[in-house]
Amino acid sequence: MLPMARITAVLLSLLCLATPAVAHDPSAWGGLFRSRDDGGSWLPVDADLFIGAALAVAVSPTDPNHLLYATDSRLMRSRNGGRDWNHEAADRVFGPTLAVAFGATGKTMLASGGSGLFRSQGDARWDAVDAPRGVAPARAIVATGDSQFVLAGPGGLFRSTDDGRTWTRASGAPPEAPATALVVVSAKSSAHLVAVVGGNAWESRDAGATWTPVVSGLPAGRVEAVVPDPAGAGLWAFAADRVHTTIDGAWQPRGAPLQPAGTSVRGLAVADSGKTLVLATHRGLLRSTDGGVTWAQVQGALPTHLESGILQRDPHDTRTLYTGFALNPYPELWRRAEESAARLNRIDPWNIAGGAAVVGLLLIGGVSGVRYLRRKRG
Repeated sequence: MLPMARITAVLLSLLCLATPAVAHDPSAWGGLFRSRDDGGSWLPVDADLFIGAALAVAVSPTDPNHLLYATDSRLMRSRNGGRDWNHEAADRVFGPTLAVAFGATGKTMLASGGSGLFRSQGDARWDAVDAPRGVAPARAIVATGDSQFVLAGPGGLFRSTDDGRTWTRASGAPPEAPATALVVVSAKSSAHLVAVVGGNAWESRDAGATWTPVVSGLPAGRVEAVVPDPAGAGLWAFAADRVHTTIDGAWQPRGAPLQPAGTSVRGLAVADSGKTLVLATHRGLLRSTDGGVTWAQVQGALPTHLESGILQRDPHDTRTLYTGFALNPYPELWRRAEESAARLNRIDPWNIAGGAAVVGLLLIGGVSGVRYLRRKRG
């Protein structure tokens, strides 16, 4: 038996060599991150959730701590800025959720993904919305005024004027091509909106009721992201490997082309009158502090080996940004959600009746089989 002094020495040595156990290294997972300094430094918002992919985030217009968070497997909500999260509508909203939004008053909430379009009022349950084909899975939803929303779906742009209960295709909208981005430029009176459909920019100045193409200054078919200047000094876009901005209403390129060419850009944020720019890309988060002349990958707490798919500014604080990362490629996640929605769209009364008939025949066969075996044993 070892002397007590030797046992004590061994235990002390082990304690000195021990390192703190880390329950979750956010740099190794996908998930949601927040910056308070225009994208210079980032911290995880969901460190204890083990999220495979962050697909969308929305901040309530009346409470900066009230967040909706769409992931590859569940819909989450936080009332304290991301310190704690609740799983929303676990029995109804499943699979990838691609878009979330709050209404203008912060009471109505919308979520869209492969399982459909869902709506909740306050803290009530989430109910499925009977929306036309092409609405789900939406890639973006924005509030344009009291009881008004506009949605960017796989079938184009849609509008609701009854707080998200019913949806119609916007008048004069682009062709039925996937709408991949949608932003509110100004919410005053008739909201000014810009959308990206089929790689082209479209504009509405009447809260999404009618749309016209942006035909000058931007490379046709190569627009990836459009955002308003936070100081109200026009619009910014990323197209054809380069940042563009509006000067006196006309689009002009800014900075230098991004290298290497062909970087897929999913989000753009602008600060300091265009001096500081941030891009969410398939090769991580990129940042420029010289107006887009040079770019560097943002590291620190971010998972630099993963794709970044979202970049969202907090409506309460222009210096606060949210970004998200995914373990799997974002195009694959979007494709899976669209295929899931397509399968649900193919379910009609005849499919249900046929399935019920098959189940009925199986039950009858099973009962008959049990009776036969009983007679044989008797």
